[in-house]
Amino acid sequence: MNESLTAILADDEALLSYQLNRMLADVWPELDIKDTVSDGEEALGSIIEKNPDVVFLDIRMPRLDGIELANRLMQLEHPPYIVFVTAYDEYAVNAFEANALDYLLKPITLERLAKCVEKVKDRLKRDRNGGEQNYLNELALQLKQITTQSSKTPLKWLRVLNRDEIELIHMSDVQYFKAEDKYITVYKKEVGKTKSYLIRGCLRDLIEQLDPDDFWQIHRSIVVRVSEIEKVKKEITGKMYVLISGNKLPVSRAMQSKFLQNKK
Repeated sequence: MNESLTAILADDEALLSYQLNRMLADVWPELDIKDTVSDGEEALGSIIEKNPDVVFLDIRMPRLDGIELANRLMQLEHPPYIVFVTAYDEYAVNAFEANALDYLLKPITLERLAKCVEKVKDRLKRDRNGGEQNYLNELALQLKQITTQSSKTPLKWLRVLNRDEIELIHMSDVQYFKAEDKYITVYKKEVGKTKSYLIRGCLRDLIEQLDPDDFWQIHRSIVVRVSEIEKVKKEITGKMYVLISGNKLPVSRAMQSKFLQNKK
């Protein structure tokens, strides 16, 4: 497939969009990037206007997330081929691996992107030979499975970046999460110490994937694994905090009832 194809990149982090753009120039130089957008609503308008062949679509975006946007794109007469991009959504990765659509797991590597590009080229070639309806059916099934899985199955694994490698962390090893801006620090227990990792995402979205019996939100920016709490203390001023591996974590007044109701 040597003719020029078009694409739109949708990611709310400008640096990641820039990196993906540069990497695509290496592995797919004939691809014409028509637009780079930073949220779902902007992406929808740009896709309708420019009618790209391919959209690289971040799952977590403001105003309209990638899954919701993909469902809207399904209503178009000729929707673009969608490559989802995800940072840590285990349910999405499992669903993508089980079906025909592709995904890119952040941080994206050139080798993985090259394989994705070959898959996209092959799919586009088949679609132009009458396979488009199969693609639409697969996309509909894909989105249904993602939506169903995300609402029923608690997250079991986290994929985190450790230097230049991707590491898997089982949720049973997580002590607590602490959010700041667009990032979440994951604190993992190890022999004699606590190790931290940084993942990109929204704490609210992460909470939706956690088992509420295992993880409690104790503050607007902190979620703890209940079994890791060593002590709960309330000061004379009314402030409450929990101790996990010697770390003093504040409990907001709105969340204190969780501990008071369960106090024996």
